[in-house]
Amino acid sequence: MAHLPQVKIPAAYIRGGTSKGVFFRLQDLPERCQVSGEARDALFMRVIGSPDPYSAHIDGMGGATSSTSKCVILSKSSQPEHDVDYLYGQVSIDKAFVDWSGNCGNLSTAAGAFAIHAGLVDPARIPENGTCVVRIWQANIQKTIIAHVPVTDGQVQETGDFELDGVTFPAAEIVLEFLDPSDDGEEGGSMFPTGNLVDDLEVPGIGSFKATMITAGIPTVFVNAEDIGYRGTELREDINGDPAQLARFEQIRIAGALRMGLIKTAEEAATRQHTPKIAFVSPPKDYRTSSGKAVKAGEVDLLVRALSMGKLHHAMMGTCAVAIGTAAAIPGTLVNLAAGGGEREAVRFGHPSGTLRVGAQARRVDGQWTVTKASMSRSARILMEGWVRVPAESF
Repeated sequence: MAHLPQVKIPAAYIRGGTSKGVFFRLQDLPERCQVSGEARDALFMRVIGSPDPYSAHIDGMGGATSSTSKCVILSKSSQPEHDVDYLYGQVSIDKAFVDWSGNCGNLSTAAGAFAIHAGLVDPARIPENGTCVVRIWQANIQKTIIAHVPVTDGQVQETGDFELDGVTFPAAEIVLEFLDPSDDGEEGGSMFPTGNLVDDLEVPGIGSFKATMITAGIPTVFVNAEDIGYRGTELREDINGDPAQLARFEQIRIAGALRMGLIKTAEEAATRQHTPKIAFVSPPKDYRTSSGKAVKAGEVDLLVRALSMGKLHHAMMGTCAVAIGTAAAIPGTLVNLAAGGGEREAVRFGHPSGTLRVGAQARRVDGQWTVTKASMSRSARILMEGWVRVPAESF
């Protein structure tokens, strides 16, 4: 049987925040993959090495975790007053699909930096030394992200002293601003899809839990750690090795997705693994991170643990951090109550790898909560660039 040769596609392998992914310019993709559809999905699955029944991604660029099974497409922006369009695909590890339903906040950092590297930003807007403000159109969720990218001698400054918990080495700081990150401005949309800050969420066969369901950054279902039998100090190994607990989290996530109107039937959740996220919160406690560092209760406002693609995340997803910051700013949500209640414009929370500060500006208009901006600092670094090779017959 004759086989087609491998295809070489220009690409860069980039760490953004606590995630990493394979980045492409739209114009560099094979023509049939420059539009959404089966060919593009098949290409990205083969690039990452999915579906992989071994959950190892040996034959691909993925890292067999939700944080490392990602592909990104960037192009000059189709939107006025924006520099670049950023489209993100979360590639399933063991199943044959790519989830396009949400954004990756961590890779949003890398999107700003790569836009400059890849020549997608007008050179007139790039200072010789200073900060380049990259205006990103997040095409998955139709939102604006502003990345403040440091520049030295006309090039992206990648090295520096900024330390980010969950990332081993320091790098240059990139400040991200997520503008109007909730769905409250969308037709028929709402930051709180159920209309409530806290709901009683009925989970068939499991029980009823207090839950805050919010759409800001990414749709997220927050529950209290204590209500599901946890302290809030758990690390990945405490949860990811327990199939029964992971199955329970998935049932809570499905119930939340149904209540939020993201899916019509429970079966749909299997093809929408990326959203919503499920997270649990608790008041501050002393704990040790996955690297062994001590975090004291007095150093944080609350603790948060979140699951992504069915597993506890090793740190915190950037989009979920936006949801945390937004919910913390609104008195009465479970996140706000875990942080001690009251009004606040920033919160520092503890996660499995350390701590993270996120700010959000929320206000009440005509009885409805709205958020104008959420912000956080991350970093990004190109790990490798050149070509990724993919068997032509695979797509």
